Amino acid sequence: MKIDIYTDGACKGNPGSGGWAAILMDENGGKRLIHGSEARTTNNRMELMGSIKGLEATPEGAQVTIYSDSEYLVKTMSLGWKRNKNQDLWEKLDKLCSNRRVRWRWVPGHAGDPGNEEADKWATREAGLRGTDTPP
Repeated sequence: MKIDIYTDGACKGNPGSGGWAAILMDENGGKRLIHGSEARTTNNRMELMGSIKGLEATPEGAQVTIYSDSEYLVKTMSLGWKRNKNQDLWEKLDKLCSNRRVRWRWVPGHAGDPGNEEADKWATREAGLRGTDTPP
């Protein structure tokens, strides 16, 4: 099974109120949105949580491409950047990736990519930056 996941994280203050989102799209045209928040966190933690929660929603053995506007996330996973903080989340991410075939793709944020824009709207909503209205 092939699955594309668009993820994003947002934070109001750093640390502050945070939100994450993951949009899963399968090869058959199915689409699923998951999102959540944390009361006191950082933007980087929320970027990681979006990917973690997205991968948790995929079956083991799936072929997954994760699209993120976080260079911190993508380059750490694909180029081996040093992991100075958030060790608990990196460990979860590594474990999830060990049972799936995961590719990492960086996309520029706020540049019109529909999946990235939608993930950003939900993550931002969860962080409380845009009130409580449901994004389009």
